[in-house]
Amino acid sequence: MLRRVLLGHSVAGRPIRAVELGDPSSPRKVLVVGCIHGDECAGIAVAKSLERSAPPVGIDVWIVENLNPDGFARGTRQNARGVDLNRNFPWSWRPLGRPGSVDYSGPLPLSEPESRLAYRLILLLRPRISIWFHQHLQLVDESGGSLSIEGRFARLVGLPLSRLPRYPGSVATWENHRFPGTTAFVVELPFGQLSSSAANRYARAVLDVAARPPGAGSSGQGRGRPSSLPAPAPIGALEARPAGTRVNGAVDSLLRLRAKGHLGRRAARW
Repeated sequence: MLRRVLLGHSVAGRPIRAVELGDPSSPRKVLVVGCIHGDECAGIAVAKSLERSAPPVGIDVWIVENLNPDGFARGTRQNARGVDLNRNFPWSWRPLGRPGSVDYSGPLPLSEPESRLAYRLILLLRPRISIWFHQHLQLVDESGGSLSIEGRFARLVGLPLSRLPRYPGSVATWENHRFPGTTAFVVELPFGQLSSSAANRYARAVLDVAARPPGAGSSGQGRGRPSSLPAPAPIGALEARPAGTRVNGAVDSLLRLRAKGHLGRRAARW
C-alpha cells in the first residue's frame, strides 16, 4: 500500500509531503527524512528509491523526501527565515546565532512550520526507527539509540560508525530522549549527489534494519543522557508557554564540528 499525505507547507508556502508504505495498522513504524538542511539533500535520492520499494511485511514506513524545500530552492542550510531546523527542536533548545547564521536556532523552540510538521508527525507515529540524512562527513552517527541498529546500518552501507557532538535543539537527540527505547540516528552521506546504485544500497539498508525484530540487539545499547544536557521541559509545558517566552537550556558550550581535513569541504554541522 502506498499513500501520499500533505503534511503542510513551508514558510514560503511550498508543500511538504510524506509517503506511507506498508501496513498502516502496524505499530512497527519507521520514519526516513531525506533532507532537513537545504544544502545537504543527497538523501532525497534515497527517499525516492524507498518509495519504489516493497517494505517488509508488518512494517509501516513513512518517508519525507524534503522537510526544507525553501532551503533546497535557495541552496541554503536554513529555511526561508534563516533558521537551522536541526537546532529548532525542544530538547535542550537555546538561542543560538542570528537569522541566517549557520546555527541560528530561531526565536523559540518549534518556531518554524517545518519543525512543527515533523514534531507533530513524530508524536503521532512514535517511530521505532528514524533515519535523518545529512552530508558530507561520510559516517553513521552514534546518535543515542541502539548501537546494534546504527552499527548494522553502517556496515550495510560501508560507512564508519562514529559519535558526533550533541547539538542543542537537534531532532534525533530530541526523539531519543522523548521516546526511550526507540532509535533515531543521523547518516552523513558523501559530498555531491548519490548514484542510483548508491541510493538503492542505502534504501535496502533502511528496509533491512526496519525488518529486524523489535528490541533486537537494543538492550543496553543506548547511551544515557549526556551529562551536559539538562532534562527537557515537558511537552505540554512547552506548548503552554505564552508567545515570546524563551526557553534556555544549560548547555556548557556549543561544540563545533570541523569536517575531516581530507574532505576538503566546509565544516558540517548536523
